[in-house]
Amino acid sequence: MRLSGRRRKSIAFFITLGACLVAAAVALNVGWILLNWREVALLVLGIVFFVAIIAGLVLNTIFLVREIRRNEQHDAFINAVTHELKTPLASIRLYLETLKTREVGEAKRGEFYDIMLADSDRLLHTVEQVLRAGQQGSQKRKRATEPLVDLSEVARDSLELARTRYPQLAADALQYSKQFDNGGRSIVRGDADELRAVFSNLLDNAIKYSPDEVRVSIEVAALDQKRLAVRVTDQGIGIPPRQLKRIFKRFYRVPGRVVARVKGTGLGLFIVESIVKKHGGRAFAESAGEGQGSTFTIYLPRAEEK
Repeated sequence: MRLSGRRRKSIAFFITLGACLVAAAVALNVGWILLNWREVALLVLGIVFFVAIIAGLVLNTIFLVREIRRNEQHDAFINAVTHELKTPLASIRLYLETLKTREVGEAKRGEFYDIMLADSDRLLHTVEQVLRAGQQGSQKRKRATEPLVDLSEVARDSLELARTRYPQLAADALQYSKQFDNGGRSIVRGDADELRAVFSNLLDNAIKYSPDEVRVSIEVAALDQKRLAVRVTDQGIGIPPRQLKRIFKRFYRVPGRVVARVKGTGLGLFIVESIVKKHGGRAFAESAGEGQGSTFTIYLPRAEEK
């Protein structure tokens, strides 16, 4: 909280400083013009320098504010990743120490093993997220040489993985549907593992940000002859309209108390958009507002089956 307050004070300081410098420059320039209105050449030169000074001050202030906000996002990311790594490690250590120092029944021992495996999966998921985010700056691959992938199968696999990760969910909490005319297939060219990561991230977010009863659906449909659409819809906390375009930025998390209670690295949606763009597609979010749920849509180019 103290660090955040200092950052806000720094932002306010630079904004105030920039405003004061702009006001001083305007006052000096206007005064100079009034005193030297007959000197046309100097007047033009003064206006040029005045515009350059104002532009420099504005750009400098914008740059400083952006750097402060970027550093704040980096700090939040480091804190989130540290928590995501430390918590399961501490849990695994605790259960291992218990198994080593105490006599535990077979049923309890199996329960401990299940918990440790779940914590290991959580660790692996966090590491994969960080590594995958670092790989998204690579150049686009040639899609024509990539293998064919059935998007419906990838979506179903991701749904089953989500059921495994969240065994407490009701049987009908996660729904899958496919909308195709004439029995068409959902074939694209790409990397099945990367596409699976896209759906897993979207489903994971939909579940985590559904504080009450979880109702999440994933739909694969033919948008037209050249594109496929995948929609992940939830009945969760929703997204303010002004945040819909910002949520795909690296490290960005929507501000708010409800979101703050859900742990995350701010990388999931950045990875989603990066992978979708790499596959020649487009990703975007829709929401009627806070408390109204969200729909994340992905468009991908269809591949011709030989």
